[in-house]
Amino acid sequence: MAKPSPAPLALRYAAGQFEFPVHHMRGGTSTGLVLWEGLMPASQLLREELLRHLMGVPLTGELHGNRQITGLGRGTATSNKVFLARVEEVNGQRRIVSTLAQLAAGHGRIDWSVNCGNMSSSLLLWALDAGMITGQVEADIANTNTGVVTTARMQVSPHGHYAVAEIPGVDGAYPRVDLFLHDPMGSKTGRMLPTGRASDEVAGCTVSCVDVAVPMVIANAVDFGKTAHESTAELEGDAEFIRQFRHVWIEAALRMGLRNKDGVIMGREDIALSETLPKACIIGRPKNGGHLAVRYFTPQTVHASMAVSGGCCLAAAALIPGTVANHIAQGVPTVLPQFSDLGIGIENPAGILETVMDARMTNDLLEIRRAAYRRNTQILLRGYTPIYRASDALLEALDTIYVSQKK
Repeated sequence: MAKPSPAPLALRYAAGQFEFPVHHMRGGTSTGLVLWEGLMPASQLLREELLRHLMGVPLTGELHGNRQITGLGRGTATSNKVFLARVEEVNGQRRIVSTLAQLAAGHGRIDWSVNCGNMSSSLLLWALDAGMITGQVEADIANTNTGVVTTARMQVSPHGHYAVAEIPGVDGAYPRVDLFLHDPMGSKTGRMLPTGRASDEVAGCTVSCVDVAVPMVIANAVDFGKTAHESTAELEGDAEFIRQFRHVWIEAALRMGLRNKDGVIMGREDIALSETLPKACIIGRPKNGGHLAVRYFTPQTVHASMAVSGGCCLAAAALIPGTVANHIAQGVPTVLPQFSDLGIGIENPAGILETVMDARMTNDLLEIRRAAYRRNTQILLRGYTPIYRASDALLEALDTIYVSQKK
């Protein structure tokens, strides 16, 4: 068993500033922070202020072109993620409880509505490194944003080294994490097909609205004059395509009955500004050994590879009769009446994302018991970040935490 390294999980005060302990981590193809929730202010407003300081986004309003040079964020949605995490004991086993905050470079709004499958792969390594989990290399992760429970599994050699793996979009081999999603159907809407149909006509395009692990609008690339093999730059540079695709995405999303974190149905403006809901993609025929090709949106920007939660959703859609994905995918394995593992490979700009659906078909109804994917992870940096421009209220809250941890 690998021995956890010492980790700075106590607030400290130095040179006239409070300094917050952070793990800057990569999980899959995303980067961000993992913070111990036990040190966060109780107030949601102050938590959000603290996260804006740490990530270098505007404290108020908007700042177009912000490069986040005052914080640890990196511009894109995939590098503006923060997990608040804690560890609790359930039935004699330690499990991680995670809450994801999704930030954006140009404004201070924080989205708390979804999980991130890529960054989730960093959480077990964080808990091991922080000494919060010892003696086990498998742990459940209960996500508070979605209610979804994932199981993370790592492997350790007799010499204490983590087993490594390579994944598309990451150069080199790093500690391997296998992630298992349990009961992923209807993660946000309660239904695998939120509109009640396998496909819908929206603004002249055929789309499928599917909710497995994450809600997603799946569109045929051909309807937009695309193939789903274009480069990210090519798609981003096509203003007319982006305009048309956003229109279809928003109109389809309105039919899904999505709710915000307060349980209120999301309107057109809510969806248009959302950094997380629903995800969206265009798909096409495969060319490189996968079952289908995809270009994925987060949804405001084109993803450089493929989010794992979105990959699980798309893989599930490929198994559902009547969906756009089922129509386009080639060589999809047959779903049997009994649960069995079905591998679906999804071609994306970084390679092929391999997913496994533990599924069965009963009376033409698909049931997915578990969805699995492999990621790798690393600690980029562990240390302290000074909070230079904290409000009086945040300073008071940090001072209370600082005093209490010394008792």
